[in-house]
Order: sequence, then structure tokens, then C-alpha cells
Amino acid sequence: MRTMTYTCAITGLDHVQLAAPAGSEDAARAFFVDVLGLVEIPKPPALAARGGLWLQCGSHELHIGIENEFRAAKKAHPALRVADRAALDELRKRLVAAGAVTRDDSDSIPGVVRFFTEDPFGNRIELVAAT
Repeated sequence: MRTMTYTCAITGLDHVQLAAPAGSEDAARAFFVDVLGLVEIPKPPALAARGGLWLQCGSHELHIGIENEFRAAKKAHPALRVADRAALDELRKRLVAAGAVTRDDSDSIPGVVRFFTEDPFGNRIELVAAT
């Protein structure tokens, strides 16, 4: 593992962006707002014309950007932290009730329980909580 030899000016993540096909904003809202419970926040007017939406995700943001030549991200993905195991289990129930497929992977990282799902466009999403 490398260690840094200078002071890093990066202090954290501002946002992560996922791509979505044109005209998919309503499907994105149904999944990210109605099922996952994120809050949509206004995009600056200059960017709003491009489509997509921005979501509040704790102290960070998740941006859904429109991509004309859209292709789902099957490996690269955001990992969304959930408050605790009970909240993670409840979220999984909501996803399954909404028709989403979930895949467990709780044995890979000690002290972490997690599973994967996909957004309506096939992008991989990880949901994780500490045990």
C-alpha cells in the first residue's frame, strides 16, 4: 500500500453520478425517492435543462445524469450506507416488494452486512450497514 508524501487537499466526496437513459427521470424518482427514500434536491437551472435529477444521500449527493448512449454500470457502483441492520432489512423488503432483485454478500467483509440490487436501468447498487 502506498502512503502519501504530501498534504492532500481532497477532503471527501461531494457526489457520485450514475447514468440513466433519456426520459427516465420518473422511473429514477420512483426507485431512488419512493423506494430507497432519498430526497430530490433542485438542480441549478443551467443544469436542469440537461435532464436527470439530484438526490440528497446523507451529507453527500447522488446525481442521476442522462446519457444518450446509455449503458448500465455492472461493476462500478455506489455503496449506500444504511443506519443499521434493521434499517437495511426493511429497505430490502421495500426493494423486493417493488420488484427489485437483491443479492446477498454479507460474508465478504467482516463487520459488515450488505447486499446488491440494480436501479431500474441496470446500474449496480450496493447497500451496506455495520453489524
